[in-house]
Amino acid sequence: MRKACLALLLAASVTPAFAQDKTFDLKISHWVPASHPLQKSLEDWAAAVEKDSGGTIKGKVFPAQQLGKAFDHYDMARDGIADVTYVNPGYQPGRFPIVGAGELPFLISDAKGGSMGLDAWYRKYAEKEMKDVKYCLAFVHSPSSFHSRTKKIVMPEDVKGMKIRPAHATMANFVTALGGTNVQSSAPEVRDIIERGVADGVTFPWGSLVLFGIDKVTKYHMEAPLYTTTFVFVMNKDKYDAMSDKQKAAIDKNCSTEMAGVVGEHWGKFEDAGIDKVKAEEGHEVYKLTADQTAAWKKAAEPLVKTWGDGAKKAGVDPDAALADLKASLKKYNALTE
Repeated sequence: MRKACLALLLAASVTPAFAQDKTFDLKISHWVPASHPLQKSLEDWAAAVEKDSGGTIKGKVFPAQQLGKAFDHYDMARDGIADVTYVNPGYQPGRFPIVGAGELPFLISDAKGGSMGLDAWYRKYAEKEMKDVKYCLAFVHSPSSFHSRTKKIVMPEDVKGMKIRPAHATMANFVTALGGTNVQSSAPEVRDIIERGVADGVTFPWGSLVLFGIDKVTKYHMEAPLYTTTFVFVMNKDKYDAMSDKQKAAIDKNCSTEMAGVVGEHWGKFEDAGIDKVKAEEGHEVYKLTADQTAAWKKAAEPLVKTWGDGAKKAGVDPDAALADLKASLKKYNALTE
């Protein structure tokens, strides 16, 4: 009887562990359509946080720029317009120079391992580079390349005179170096600018190409691991700081390198499936590069490493050591392009 009473008392002391915790309803914002795999990733993330917080942290996902423009999502988290946001750091050239290493051509070979390798590496820099927010995790989509409407891009010199919508700052620098002109727009606007002739082509991942209808306005598609795009989930600092230690632990558990891999893998599978979809459509030419053509692209991309390094140096980072560390991290997760 005494043992039973002690057990009941013990249970009573454990069960209400979250009972005193204030309830939080997180506004989670992104800027791609609700049909994009990121929607489910964020819903799954919110469900995991809710479970790990004993139901005291709930989240609602707002897709498709409902709470603000794609370019503004970092500041939206900083300012509390949303509590958790999905950010493309490359949308704001020069603002986040360190994480831009993940954008360098022919570096990352795989979405899941690439996400884990990038996240594990970036954690020590995020505190400084993204100090206005609570950093959650970083990830990448599957490697992709050029998609164009009127002209097949095979060699670096083919970009000369073309108007290209780049994925991020690094690809923008590449296009300029090759003699092309950059056309800035967020992902949801790409189809329109190509359809109207404002842009001739785009760097874009495969599944999203179909999702956004860009396959309807492009014809030529280079199948090469030319680039990836870095993304982050960030959180409003004040909201995080207002939480109890147990609630913070629930957030931290789901802001991990492992979770970065889960998000990257889910998105990666979606993008990879897009290649066959485009190949199956009439009027499209999907082409691979020869070894010589690939070598030409890699050589043309070499100055981008120096450009990234100059930005990293200004941010107080040794670029050679940082890039070597990133490559080692990617190799650890089997995602370094050979």
